[in-house]
Parts: sequence; structure tokens; C-alpha cells
Amino acid sequence: MMTPSPDNGSTGRRFSDLRTAWLSLRASHGILVREIACVGASRTLLCVELDPTTVSSITLVAGVHGDEPAAPWALFSLVRDRLLDRRFGYRIWPCTNPTGYQAGTRESCEGVDINRTFSKGGTSPESRAIMTVNRDRTYALSIDLHEDHEATGFYGYETLVDRAPRYRDVVTAALDRAGLPLQTIHPGFDLGTPPEAESAQEVTRGWIAVDAKRESAYFNGLPFTLAMSRRAAPRSLTFESPRTRAWDERIAFHRVAVTAAIAATLATP
Repeated sequence: MMTPSPDNGSTGRRFSDLRTAWLSLRASHGILVREIACVGASRTLLCVELDPTTVSSITLVAGVHGDEPAAPWALFSLVRDRLLDRRFGYRIWPCTNPTGYQAGTRESCEGVDINRTFSKGGTSPESRAIMTVNRDRTYALSIDLHEDHEATGFYGYETLVDRAPRYRDVVTAALDRAGLPLQTIHPGFDLGTPPEAESAQEVTRGWIAVDAKRESAYFNGLPFTLAMSRRAAPRSLTFESPRTRAWDERIAFHRVAVTAAIAATLATP
């Protein structure tokens, strides 16, 4: 089954299409879909639970930037096609910026980059909703799905639990096997982080290993992944698929990377 493409007509661009797609899986896939209120704003966020009673769980997030539409549909396709290992439970946020997604903008309808609002319990309606629901919950792994408008290949960020990356080799090898290119991150390539943060990053082919504690000091407002790494999910990843490539490829990058990361989590004590 093909995943709707907002690049080919209006189907898929409307947030209502994404919401309808998730609701359609409730009976066949055993998911629970909730609408979480954004306090102080007249909108809600979708929150999907899969096997919520499982002891060990993973959280998957997409759509914080509304002009990166393949990421939410990649997340949907992972559940629709039953690619998530059911030895874990999952809390899924299908689209954390619904107004930006609808408009095709990076920011929300208030002009806020939500991915800089996860400090101090959340400083946007969306981040407050997510952090409130996640309160007192911990995860074996957190993955945030994005797209990069300039990239021609995939790259990922990994917050370091110890001195060595745990996911880099597994994820990049899986993409190599699938014939999906990795981004060469040359000097001057825009990683979307403050320039000073480079001192907290170890860059290799298709991968940026991050000293989260050091890097956090350079942000005025924390991204989702850095906030999660503080307590809720020390093993936290951000994946970037290349916005410049065909729609189905953009979906495929995330499908391969997410399933590889989950397999690596099972294998890691």
C-alpha cells in the first residue's frame, strides 16, 4: 500500500488526512488513539499507544516542523505495516505541530519553532502537552523523525550515554545494505544547531554523536531530543531524511533507520 504524498495533490497535506489514517488502524492494529489538549490553544495533539502495558517502551515522534511532511507518514507506515518490534510498547506522537503541517511551515501558527520549546516543562502549547503526558515516564529509546531540505542523504544524531555511540554502526550499516545514501557532513553543512555546539559534536559519515549536557548549554530553548535525554530517555536519536529525494525514498530512509535502531536496543543491555 502506498503512503499518501502531499507532493502529488492535496491528499496527505491536510492534517485531517493524517488523523483519519491513524484512526483507521484502531480496530485492525490494536492501537489506542487519544487527543491531547494543548492548554491555552484551540487544538489537540494525537497520541498513539501500542502495547502500553509492556514493561519496556519506546517513544516515536514526528512532525515538529510542518515543512517536513514525509516524517509523519513514515511513522504511520511503520505501524501500518507492522514493522515495530512488539517486544516493546510504544508511545507515538504522529505530528507534534499540526498547524505547521497544515500550512507547510516550519513554525506553528503562532510563528514558533516548537523544537526549541522543550525547556522548563514546555514553553509552547504543544511542548507543554507532550511533557505533561510524558511526566514520570521513562523510555528505553526515543526517536524524533525529521527531514533536511538541503541534504541528499540520511544522517542521524545520537545523544551519548557513554563515550561511544551505540547506534551509529547499526543504523548506517542498515541504510548501506538498503542502498540508501548517507550524508557526507562537510565543513559548513548546516546542522541546524548553534555554531558553538560543534564543540560538543563528533561528526562521521551520516552521523553526529552529541555530548548532550555540553550541547544543551548552547540552546536558548531545548529541542525534544535533548530534553528527553536529560531524564526520560538517555538513549535518544534524531533522524533526518533528505527532503530533496523522491517521496517514497524519504519514507524508506526512516523505515530502515527506525527498525534498525529498535533491533539495536533489543541487543543492548
